Amino acid sequence: MYEFLLLLLLLKLCVAPKYRDWAERASRRRFVQVLIFAPLILLTVSVLELPTTLWDRTIEMNFGRSIQGWGPWWGDWVTNQILLLIIGTIVVWVLYAVIRRTQRRWWFYFWLASIPLIALTFFLQPLIINPLFFKFRPLADNHPDMVLEVQKVVRHGGMEIPPERMFEMNASTKTTEMNAYVAGFGASKRAVMWDTILQKATPQEALFVFGHEMGHYVLLHIPQLIAILSLILLVLLYLSYHLARWLLRRWRLAWQIRSIDDWASLPMLMMLLSVLSLLATPVLNGISRIYEHDADRYGIEVIHGIVPNAGQVAARYFEKSGENNLNDPQPNEWVKIWFYDHPTRPERVHFVATYDPWSQGEKGKYVP
Repeated sequence: MYEFLLLLLLLKLCVAPKYRDWAERASRRRFVQVLIFAPLILLTVSVLELPTTLWDRTIEMNFGRSIQGWGPWWGDWVTNQILLLIIGTIVVWVLYAVIRRTQRRWWFYFWLASIPLIALTFFLQPLIINPLFFKFRPLADNHPDMVLEVQKVVRHGGMEIPPERMFEMNASTKTTEMNAYVAGFGASKRAVMWDTILQKATPQEALFVFGHEMGHYVLLHIPQLIAILSLILLVLLYLSYHLARWLLRRWRLAWQIRSIDDWASLPMLMMLLSVLSLLATPVLNGISRIYEHDADRYGIEVIHGIVPNAGQVAARYFEKSGENNLNDPQPNEWVKIWFYDHPTRPERVHFVATYDPWSQGEKGKYVP
């Protein structure tokens, strides 16, 4: 809601037209104009969003989830803004180049252009972006015994994940939370374990976490997610196209926007995508919860026979990490639908504690 009101205020105050005029006075070349306009409007939005960003940061500190000092935090914020300005300027340039070529089909052609941009972002994130904020080292450097156990799990799953694709991240320099993830695809795909897990979880619990992340790897969740995000983006752009036409008919003069290909229309398009993305959140989160549930199932199956009482080990990990991360033990169903991209802790604990197809003489769904 704050972001929506913020962008609406920028439209009413005609901030973007002022930046557009500065860019057009500086040069007649569109490429030079976007290098002036896009960073100005993007940085303005980021600075005006600082109150909610700082509020969120203060809450994290007050509850002990964040232990990062304010100096390093501001350093990360500046780094994030530099990334935003670089990537955002490229996206804005592509967007308006497409709009100038076809004002009736720009939503479709920009969607086509965005697919390689989305894929490139997923590919480069673990190689370039994440190392700007955290340090990574091979898991084998400090935990060679863990790597040996992990290799047993990998072989049990019929996979080959080389040790050089397993990393430890120094999350403990900034947070007390426990987590792990997989990122990238192709040559950049890797499994990352936060050092907080390796410090606070037992080796058996850490193996389950790795099995869960391996599940995302094996079940091709990242390429599937890229495809789903691309399809959702197509729908959002199509709706934005029609809503933008309606808004321009009503408020074009008041907002000093000449037409849809005017740089000054950017806050309007950002506002529309922001609202539509919020409305699409339950769909995307619902898909994510399915992926996470499947990865939980895979994690149990792939450590079965390697870790005794695998279901109980996983249940203890979810209870431990839930308490450590201060997860809501009984979230409202509405909150779950809108904001949870993972199943709730009670749901996860119940599933892993009761999932045991082998006792019924059956095999696992993913790992025989």
